[in-house]
Amino acid sequence: MSNSWWEISVLCEPALEDLIFWRLEKFGCRGTVNQTKGNSILVKGYLPEMVVHMLDLAALSLWLCQDALTLNLKPPATDWKLIDEEDWASNWKQHWHPQEIGDRFLIYPAWLTPPSSSEREILRLDPGAAFGTGVHPTTQLCLEALEMRLSVDPKNLSVADIGCGSGILSIGAVLLGAKKVYAVDIDPLAVRAARGNRDLNNISPQKLKVGKGSIDRLQSQLKEGVDGILCNILAEI
Repeated sequence: MSNSWWEISVLCEPALEDLIFWRLEKFGCRGTVNQTKGNSILVKGYLPEMVVHMLDLAALSLWLCQDALTLNLKPPATDWKLIDEEDWASNWKQHWHPQEIGDRFLIYPAWLTPPSSSEREILRLDPGAAFGTGVHPTTQLCLEALEMRLSVDPKNLSVADIGCGSGILSIGAVLLGAKKVYAVDIDPLAVRAARGNRDLNNISPQKLKVGKGSIDRLQSQLKEGVDGILCNILAEI
């Protein structure tokens, strides 16, 4: 099966949800979604077939069970299957719906028609294969922190976003009034997604610069320092 993706499904107790997200991201999943199933949470992760083998998936299942037992929780039920690339693109979208975050944001999937008016800042998003849909708790916390930091006179503030993923935090900073945002990511798929989402939200490239790279790329772009840095990535990185 060409251009296939692994769909990893994990049915777990709500107390395990954050840990499952972390494990799937650390494992290399390019996209994750969740939905409520009765008293449980179903978390799904997606990654290209060529990236891992069956033994890797079996090892992941064992790690998840060990994590649960360490916390005295019921081990999650984990399974996986191969799906076509087109199926992957549509499967996870079925579970992602408009979501209010904090006091000011409304995250809206790009394939849905947004409301003509809203009291919230509508942030339209198509993450593609990049991390950052607003579902993960760390993304939500970062957006809420942005609200607090940019609540007073943000017009003269500049922000850097290292590991920008889909660009959700960078775009959020612009919508809250930041003067300029510099976003970088080492993943070319993330750079493409962030640029696409910038255009989707009618933000000019001059206001939100997106480039491939890391801190070195930022240093080459910045003539002076920034007022704040966003960095929603794994701790060991």
